[in-house]
Amino acid sequence: MQVRELTKAEEEIMRVLWRLERAFVKDVLAELPDPKPAYNTVSTIIRILEKKELVGYTAYGKTHEYYPLITEEQYRRFQTEQLMANYFDNSLKKLVSFFVKEKDVSLGEADEIIKLLNQTKEP
Repeated sequence: MQVRELTKAEEEIMRVLWRLERAFVKDVLAELPDPKPAYNTVSTIIRILEKKELVGYTAYGKTHEYYPLITEEQYRRFQTEQLMANYFDNSLKKLVSFFVKEKDVSLGEADEIIKLLNQTKEP
C-alpha cells in the first residue's frame, strides 16, 4: 500500500479514525473540535480517503463503519521520510542539527538522544 500526503482536513479525520479505530461519520464528527464541519463535509473527506486506499469500511445497509488501512506509525514514517528528503537532503545529521539549533535542546535532552542513537546501534 502506498502512503500519500494528506491535506490538513484529511489528516484531522485520520487522527480521529486512528484514535477510535472504527467509526461512523457521526462518531468522527463528534470527535472534531468546534466549530464542527458539516456532516456532508466529513463524509466527503472520508470517501476521498477511501479512494486513496487509506480508509476501508464495513457496510451496514446504507451506513458505513470506517477504519484506517494504514497505521499512524506508517504515516509518521512517511512524513518523516518526506521531511528528510525535501528539506534535509536525506541527512539525519542535518535534521538533528536543525532541531538542536532551532528548538534550544537542553543538555539532558541531547544526552537522551545520544543514548537512543547508541541503543539502536547495539545488537
